[in-house]
Amino acid sequence: MKVLFLSLLLGAVCAAQEEELSGQWRTVYIASSNLEKIKPNGPFRVYFHKLLFDDEQGTVDFYFYVKHKGKWEYKHVTGIKQDDGTYAVEYEGKNVFEVTHASGNILVAHNINVDEHGKKTALTGLFGTDHEISDSDFERFKEETRDKGIPEENIVNFIDNDDCPEA
Repeated sequence: MKVLFLSLLLGAVCAAQEEELSGQWRTVYIASSNLEKIKPNGPFRVYFHKLLFDDEQGTVDFYFYVKHKGKWEYKHVTGIKQDDGTYAVEYEGKNVFEVTHASGNILVAHNINVDEHGKKTALTGLFGTDHEISDSDFERFKEETRDKGIPEENIVNFIDNDDCPEA
């Protein structure tokens, strides 16, 4: 009985933490094992607008801008929570998305994309509630990037390249 109660309590705490992640987020840095995916007009050169986690439904909604053929497009995609806590997302192929760290005004995430040609790309992202990121948060993001096998030179600064329209 105690094990069941503790499992339910842990589940409720995790759900509350995810719900707290819902809100306005801005892309600060993205790294990719395939730079083509995050170059200008690349499908993962995304400028987040907001994330909405719904633990009751087991979903996360992504709202973001991406430039396609030189024009900004506003996108909305939904991820479905998997048993392991990651989210399955259909966007430019199949994706497995997870938040690996969150604190205060930053979110670090990891995504594996398998495109329609079967090519696998690892991505990490650092997102903020504003563009003020501490050195320690950036170091944590770089460590996560290295841990996922992405070279540090594949980190793209989105702050300096942000010409995205505001929602």
